[in-house]
Amino acid sequence: MAAPLSDGERRKQISVRGIAGLGDVAEVRKSFNRHLHFTLVKDRNVATPRDYYFALAHTVRDHLVGRWIRTQQHYYERDPKRIYYLSLEFYMGRTLQNTMVNLGLQNACDEAIYQLGLDLEELEEIEEDAGLGNGGLGRLAACFLDSMATLGLAAYGYGIRYEFGIFNQKIVDGWQVEEADDWLRYGNPWEKARPEYMLPVHFYGRVDHTPEGVKWIDTQVVLAMPYDTPVPGYKNNTVNTMRLWSAKAPNDFNLQEFNVGDYIEAVLDRNLAENISRVLYPNDNFFEGKELRLKQEYFVVAATLQDIIRRFKSSKFGCRDPVRTCFETFPDKVAIQLNDTHPALSIPELMRILVDVEKVDWDKAWEITKRTCAYTNHTVLPEALERWPVSMFEKLLPRHLEIIYALNQMHLDRVAALYPGDTDRLRRMSVIEEGDCKRINMAHLCVIGSHAVNGVARIHSDIVKNSVFKDFCDLEPEKFQNKTNGITPRRWLLLCNPGLADVIAEKIGEGFITDLSQLKKLLDFINNEAFIRDVAKVKQENKLKFAAYLEEQYKVKINPSSMFDVQVKRIHEYKRQLLNCLHAITLYNRIRSDPSKSFVPRTIMIGGKAAPGYHMAKMIIKLITSIGEVINNDPYVGDRLKVIFLENYRVSLAEKVIPAADLSQQISTAGTEASGTGNMKFMVNGALTIGTMDGANVEMAEEAGEENLFIFGMRVEDVEALDRQGYNAQEYYERLPELRQAIDQISSGFFSPRDPGCFRDVVNMLMYHDRFKVFADYEAYIKCQGQVDQLFMDPREWTKKVIRNIACSGKFSSDRTIMEYAREIWGVEPPATKIPPPNLPRD
Repeated sequence: MAAPLSDGERRKQISVRGIAGLGDVAEVRKSFNRHLHFTLVKDRNVATPRDYYFALAHTVRDHLVGRWIRTQQHYYERDPKRIYYLSLEFYMGRTLQNTMVNLGLQNACDEAIYQLGLDLEELEEIEEDAGLGNGGLGRLAACFLDSMATLGLAAYGYGIRYEFGIFNQKIVDGWQVEEADDWLRYGNPWEKARPEYMLPVHFYGRVDHTPEGVKWIDTQVVLAMPYDTPVPGYKNNTVNTMRLWSAKAPNDFNLQEFNVGDYIEAVLDRNLAENISRVLYPNDNFFEGKELRLKQEYFVVAATLQDIIRRFKSSKFGCRDPVRTCFETFPDKVAIQLNDTHPALSIPELMRILVDVEKVDWDKAWEITKRTCAYTNHTVLPEALERWPVSMFEKLLPRHLEIIYALNQMHLDRVAALYPGDTDRLRRMSVIEEGDCKRINMAHLCVIGSHAVNGVARIHSDIVKNSVFKDFCDLEPEKFQNKTNGITPRRWLLLCNPGLADVIAEKIGEGFITDLSQLKKLLDFINNEAFIRDVAKVKQENKLKFAAYLEEQYKVKINPSSMFDVQVKRIHEYKRQLLNCLHAITLYNRIRSDPSKSFVPRTIMIGGKAAPGYHMAKMIIKLITSIGEVINNDPYVGDRLKVIFLENYRVSLAEKVIPAADLSQQISTAGTEASGTGNMKFMVNGALTIGTMDGANVEMAEEAGEENLFIFGMRVEDVEALDRQGYNAQEYYERLPELRQAIDQISSGFFSPRDPGCFRDVVNMLMYHDRFKVFADYEAYIKCQGQVDQLFMDPREWTKKVIRNIACSGKFSSDRTIMEYAREIWGVEPPATKIPPPNLPRD
């Protein structure tokens, strides 16, 4: 086994990290010392490691500023169509290393920091993750921002600056315990507050219909304070903006004339207004109809739309009339992409501004709104769909409720004209769901108010068209599209796996960094012994490094020559971590029943957070930790099998575990995972996939060849057939002895001796109401895992499959995804010319 590179060797590598010019190194050192002194007011005698991190962050940020200002000037002068990506989540992770990579500063900083007697990697570890997201949806938004900047699109991410992001997960006695994520405690060097662009957002009040038009009056006002974070493209001098809004109470809050009472109380009540941006809701694929969440959704939408319209009106080439009230060209200058239904209120809010404020004719306003907005659907799970009570709208957003009713009436009139007498169709297609509690179906609102609706992988988009929105697709088939998700190769290859990136660049050059399809060129080296050796060596180094990290952080010792079998994602029944558990138990029972037999050693790692209110997901975590407790302490097993729960899985941990993985588990029930993006990260980083034909796995198998993935289990058609027939778990339990043994062990308290009934809810669910049919795929899964073992025993053949997978992963770059959005939804072409660097004079 090769030892990890020493610091000296790492620095000597001329690599994709950018060659460190001596001038650059001196400049970085000088800037670092200046910030330590003037910004942090410290000297080397009293500075802490955190001070050093901040000094470096400010040094790197200095390199962004000129490009950032220049980029925004450039957009003002060229006045391109602007793309607004609206999302309630941006799961950004850490910023320092990403910025160094994208500016080509990494080696210069590495060398400068080394000369100062410090360790760059140690400083990078001090940075807090910006955990403003739950999982895939929020991380996708972050990858998209990186790609939009790299493609030179005039794009803006708009969201909420949550004071507390996704909770930190602690495991205590095998249970998940949540801790607040106070990520701003030490300050955030990457953001710039912009109080001069603060905007009012209105809530509550009532609607007044006057001869001069409709007025929304007697509202409560909350101020939205913008914080801007730079988003650098890869070595192209483009720096876009992510603008996140923070809630501020106005200074007269609760001090109006009617409240002559307690001044102190009134000032303390400012917190009520400011709670809007306090905390990220920790639900993934689950709708919880809380009023505070609806406030968050309207808050980001109202502030963002004011900003968009201000920028449209003040643009150099805006309409020529003196007061700029001409909105004809609005959809030619503005594209709004709704990341799921969370920002759906953009549709009625844009209508409200156009009709009530700008006095645009209703039908004209509706045409403008539809041509501007586009909607991305992220899930087909019914419990995830947003359906807000009408009563809540009535109170919080009375004018928006009126507008939604009017839009729905218009929509239903059209449907009724096309399908006379089909009342069931009207009921199915209405934005308003009748019933004991009338609700607004936000997905239906998005579909009628957008010119494009897309799913996020081909199989998902087909389900969207043929099932979820079938009636709408019959009406307007041209609206529906597919945009298969992607990941940014900057963070997910260059940054997290520099060893692999170097080995690739050595063979095919550096073009793949901005054109991932060039990885296809690696097919020429699939039988190249030196290349096979190099790829295997990089993987082994990554495994040693991750093993050392686990030992340091969690005091667990693992066998670095074992297969690293990894499933990291949010804990959810549909993702079937339980299937993984059953395999672990089955493997354990096989070792116990024949300890002298030779087994392929495995380290099974499972990580992910459970929503705090999701009982079953928390039980699944407890089961995983309990299985680990038994297996990891059984002397008969030794280091042939270990089960590790990776605590507090987050972006920065993903960057460590993914490059070290041998096997990637993507085992959701077919038809439930819209796309998945972790699957793509593992593929490009040289892990092989065991998975169902679900989400983007289908396209991965298509790109690499199904025989180069370990595909098992029911397809969507089989799941549907089983639904019609009726899924009976008992049948599998009785027919499959190894499955029965595993379930009986969980049931009897074998894995929870101090609380034998601990897992009765889990067993009861699996046996009597498992919507995701774990047992139906058990047999195929175990068999498929046997094939994984077989191949792993032939390292050369395994590595050849790895190379083929890497070579075929090019489609899954978010650059490709964004290029498709740009051309097919937003109607823009990425510019051919690069923005000149800030040290060159402008044209």
